[in-house]
Amino acid sequence: MPSQPAEFRYAAGEAVLPTVRQVAVLGAGVMGAQIAAHFVNAGIPVRLYDLAADVADKSAIARKAVADLGKLKPEPLASEDAAAWITPCNYDEHLSELGDCQLVLEAIAERMELKAQLFTRIVPHLAESAVLATNTSGLSLNGLAGHLPAALRQRFVGIHFFNPPRYMHLVELIPCEETGAPVLDGVETFLVGALGKGVVRARDTANFIANRIGVFATMATLFHAERLGLNFETVDELTGGRIGRPKSATFRTADVVGLDTLRHVLHGAIENLPDDPWSGLYEVPGWFDELVDGGALGQKTRRGIYEKVDGEIRVYEPATRKYRKRCVKVPGKVDKLLSTREPAIYLPQLRALKDSHAQFVWAIHRDVFHYAAHLLEQIADTARDVDLAIRWGFGWDRGPFEIWQQAGWHDIAALIGEDIDAGETPVRVPLPDWVGQVDAAHEADASWSAADARYKPRSTLPVYRRQVCPQCVLGEDGHFGETVFETETARVWHGNDDVLVISFKTKMHTISDPLIVDLNRAVELAEREYAGLVVWHPDEPFSAGADLKSFMPVAVKNLIPGSSALDDLLKRFQGMCIRMRRASVPVVAGVHGLALGGGCELLMQCDRVVAALESYIGLVEVGVGLIPAGSGCMEFARRADQAARGGDLFPHIRDIFEAVVMGKVATSGLRAREMGFLRPTDVVVMNRHEVLGAAKAQVRALQAASYRPPAERPIRAAGREAIANFHAAMENMHAGGYISDYDRTIGLALANAMCGGDVDTGTEVAEEWFLREERRHFCKLLRNTKTHARVTHMLKNGKPLRN
Repeated sequence: MPSQPAEFRYAAGEAVLPTVRQVAVLGAGVMGAQIAAHFVNAGIPVRLYDLAADVADKSAIARKAVADLGKLKPEPLASEDAAAWITPCNYDEHLSELGDCQLVLEAIAERMELKAQLFTRIVPHLAESAVLATNTSGLSLNGLAGHLPAALRQRFVGIHFFNPPRYMHLVELIPCEETGAPVLDGVETFLVGALGKGVVRARDTANFIANRIGVFATMATLFHAERLGLNFETVDELTGGRIGRPKSATFRTADVVGLDTLRHVLHGAIENLPDDPWSGLYEVPGWFDELVDGGALGQKTRRGIYEKVDGEIRVYEPATRKYRKRCVKVPGKVDKLLSTREPAIYLPQLRALKDSHAQFVWAIHRDVFHYAAHLLEQIADTARDVDLAIRWGFGWDRGPFEIWQQAGWHDIAALIGEDIDAGETPVRVPLPDWVGQVDAAHEADASWSAADARYKPRSTLPVYRRQVCPQCVLGEDGHFGETVFETETARVWHGNDDVLVISFKTKMHTISDPLIVDLNRAVELAEREYAGLVVWHPDEPFSAGADLKSFMPVAVKNLIPGSSALDDLLKRFQGMCIRMRRASVPVVAGVHGLALGGGCELLMQCDRVVAALESYIGLVEVGVGLIPAGSGCMEFARRADQAARGGDLFPHIRDIFEAVVMGKVATSGLRAREMGFLRPTDVVVMNRHEVLGAAKAQVRALQAASYRPPAERPIRAAGREAIANFHAAMENMHAGGYISDYDRTIGLALANAMCGGDVDTGTEVAEEWFLREERRHFCKLLRNTKTHARVTHMLKNGKPLRN
C-alpha cells in the first residue's frame, strides 16, 4: 500500500469528477466489502457503512465484514495491510462523515424500496460535488433516480461490479436520463485509471448487457440440452474450451456461482423482461428447483449439479434424482470439427449433421447471435460493447458478434434466417434489418452501432491514451508497432518511437535456448539504436519459467560423466539475465499474470519492473525438485547485502528463503513487493492494459536521469552461520512432518546457494561465486531420480509431486 492516501486527478478539460481522496461504500455484505477492498487495493481510503449493531460497538457489522475479508478466496485484498485503510461505520453515528467523500457507492440488497429508503437518509449529508453511484445488477437507474433530488440526478450513475470485484475486469457504467455527460466521463476515467477496470457503458435496460446476454446463453444451453436429450457432463464437454468459453463450461459454472444465486437471477429476469420474446427460456427447470430447495447449492455446499465423493466427481441425474458416474459422449465427427477451433468450419458443418450433439452446438450459437442482434439497439451503443462485456464478464475468448463475424457474417445470417423461417428457433422473430445492411460487426477502426446506424470508433477519453496496446475485438486492427525482427520464439518491435520491445511467442512464454539468443540480440540492438528495451507481451502470462520440455534432453546429458552441457545451458541463462542489468540502456519488464521460476529471475535483473496488480510472481523450482539457477539465488543475496547496509544479513535473507523453499507465489503485484520479488522502486499499476505505456515511461525517466548501469560490487555472503540456522529450521519442519526427506535435501541446496556456501559470514565474494553455487547445486539435484520424478510429474499433470 502507498504510505499516504492515493489521489486520482484529472487534467483540465478531461472529465468532471472531484479528486477522489475518500470513498464511502454503503452496505457491508460480501459484495460491498469486496468492493471496498478493491478501492483500498488502489490506495483509496474507504468508509464502509452498514446498519448499527445492537451492541456497544455500533459499527460491529461493518467491522466484522472487514475482518472476514481475510478469510475469502480468492483474496479480495492485494496487500497485507490494506484492510487498515477501511474504516467501519454505521448509519446512526457516521452519516455526517459522508460529506468528506467524493464518491459514495451504494451496494445494499437489490430491492428498489430499500435503496430508496437509504437514499432518503444519506442525501442531506452528501457533498455538493459528490457523485452518488449504485452497484445494481439490473434495477432501473431511472427508477432509482426518481427517489433523488433533481440536482443530484446529474451526479447519479450505476456502477455494476462483477463478482469477485477485484478479479473481474468488467464494470458496467449506466447513466440515468439526467446524468451529466462530463460526470459520466469522469467516472469512467476513474474506473479505468484508478481501479484498473474495463468499462462498458450500458443503457438503462433490465440486466444491462453482460447478464442479459450471458444468462440467456446459459438458458439457451439448458433449453437445447433438454430438447435434444444431452446429459449435463456432455453439455459441459461441448460448452467449455472447445468453443472458446471457460473450462468450467455451463453446469460447473452454475455450481461455482451458486444455484440459488442463479435461480434468483432467473426469477428477476422473468419479472423484469415480460416483453422479451425469449422470456420463456428463463423458466427455471423443475430439477433445478429440487436441488436448490434440497440445499444442494453448488460449490459452497459441496453439492449441486456435481458432487465429489471419495475423490470421484459424480453428476446429478434428474430422472432418478440421484448422483451417478459421469458419462461423456461426443461423436467423432463433432469432436473433429470442434478441434479445428474455427467457427467458419465447424458451425455450418455442425448444422448440416443429423446428430443431436452437432445440432446442440449449432443451436446455442445461433440463438445467442439472434438474441444479441435483436437487442443491440436497446442495450448497448456498439457491438464492441457487447463483445467486450461478454469477454470480461463471462470469460469467453470472443464475444457473440466476433464469433459470428469469424464464422462468416452473411453466411451465418442466411442460415439463421432459414432456421427462423422453418420454425427451428425458439421464437419466430426476424433478424433486424441492419444485419443485412453491413458486412461485419467490427471494422478496422470502428464497430457497428444499431442505434445510430453507423460504425463508431473507440472512446477518445484521454485515459485510454495510456493503453498503448488496448484489447481489440476481432476485425479491429490489432497489429501494433513495426517489427524489427521476428523468430519462432520472439517478436522484436517498436511503436514508431525510441523504445524497443521484445514479446515472447513461446507457449506460456517459457524461456528456451533460442529465446535466450533473441533476448541477447534485442539488448544489443537496443544499446545501438534505442533509448531502452521493454520485455512485454500482449497476452498473459509474463513467463512460466524455463521450457522444461526443451530442457530435459540437456538434463539427460547431465547424467553422462564429464558432460558440461547442462552447466553451459545454465551459464547462458544466467548470462542473459545478468545482461539485462548490465546493458548500457535501461531494461524494463512489463508484467501481468504469472511470472514464475526463470521468468521471475529475468524480471528481477531488469532495471525496473512495471507490474499489473494481478501479477503472480515467485520462484517455484522446488516444486520440480530444483532450486533457482538463473541468477535468482545470487540476486537475493545481493539485495540482502544492500538492505543490511553492513549489518546483520540474516534478517534480510530469512523471509525470502522461506518463500522460495516453500514455493510461495505472491498473489498480487503489491504482495510481490512485500515479499521481496519486487523492489520498492518497482511500479505497480492497476490496469493491465497500461503496463506497456508505464514501462516505456520508466525507460524514458531513467534515460532522463542520465542512466548508467549499476556497477558490479562484491556481495557479502551470509555463509555457514545462516546455512546452519536454515538447516536447524528444516530439521524441525521435517520432525514435525511438514516436509519430506527430499524437501529437506532441496532446502539445504537452496540455503547453500543463497548464502554463498562454505564461507565465513560476511565474506565478500563476486557475483560469479554465487552463480557457480547455483549451477553446482542445481546440477547435483538433477542427477537425483526424485527430481526426475518431480519434473516428469509436472510435465504430465501440471501439478507438483511431493516425494
